[in-house]
Amino acid sequence: MQWFRGALLALLMIMMALISDYLGHQAYSWLPTPATVEAEAVGDLFSFLVTLGAMVFLAVMGVLTYTLIFYRAPKGDSTDAVPIRGNLKLEITWTVIPIILVMWIAGYSFVIYQRMNLIENMPIVQFDSPLEAAAIAQTLTPSSRPTPEEIAVEVKQWAWTFYYPSYEVISSTLHLPVNRRVHLKMRSQDVIHGFYVPNFRIKQDIVPNETIDFSFTPNRVGKYELHDSQFSGTYFALMEADVLVESVEEYEEWLDKTAKQQRTLAENKAHQEHGQPTQTKLRSRWHTVKPAEPNLVNPHQ
Repeated sequence: MQWFRGALLALLMIMMALISDYLGHQAYSWLPTPATVEAEAVGDLFSFLVTLGAMVFLAVMGVLTYTLIFYRAPKGDSTDAVPIRGNLKLEITWTVIPIILVMWIAGYSFVIYQRMNLIENMPIVQFDSPLEAAAIAQTLTPSSRPTPEEIAVEVKQWAWTFYYPSYEVISSTLHLPVNRRVHLKMRSQDVIHGFYVPNFRIKQDIVPNETIDFSFTPNRVGKYELHDSQFSGTYFALMEADVLVESVEEYEEWLDKTAKQQRTLAENKAHQEHGQPTQTKLRSRWHTVKPAEPNLVNPHQ
């Protein structure tokens, strides 16, 4: 009987390893289609966590199943178990193993973070806002202006605004060149917001009164959605923006055409909804923050 228990335990361990490995590989398909170089590293980390989590879950369930099969009380036995004060080996085991797992997760996460290298200190022009940057940019010579892929991002309740200093373009849509590293300088005018594009698999909080440097490399042409990953108030759900990853030629052509357009007020869903009359007779009398006024932007093609 002892050999049977050992064989069953070995079989359970092999099955646990195979199932965990399978779930870890399947985890890649649970995420949106990757569209940045950094997304690969995030996918690797997610797969690792799924594999490890599945191993822990299956190990616990395996121990419970093994115990129920071989150590259950005989039928009709309602007596108490033998009183014990503790098992030193068991307590050491379930203390040391979680510590090792947590350190393993922390170490691997740090390696992934180093691979991504998202936040950098870049010696480029400091912009308090895209509108102020537009005035500053006019004093710069062409040789001293930042490259097109350096973009200033202004965030407020509840709108995104993007400023491209090399062409003095202000847009409510984020355009990015494919396979070229992008450097965002992000500022919030009011509360904490979060830059999050699901397909990029990366996000960054934007703290008021701070300029946040954020870098990544888009590598898949397409149209994506930018969301605010932090709850920022009443119209938080309407704070979205289109993200267009284009070839370098299309990106520069868009900048050139858009720079020639006369600036107009940007469309702002939060501002429009706030101005609509209420459809209910009941009033909560709760204070609602009025959305910020829309910025002037160059109409995009």
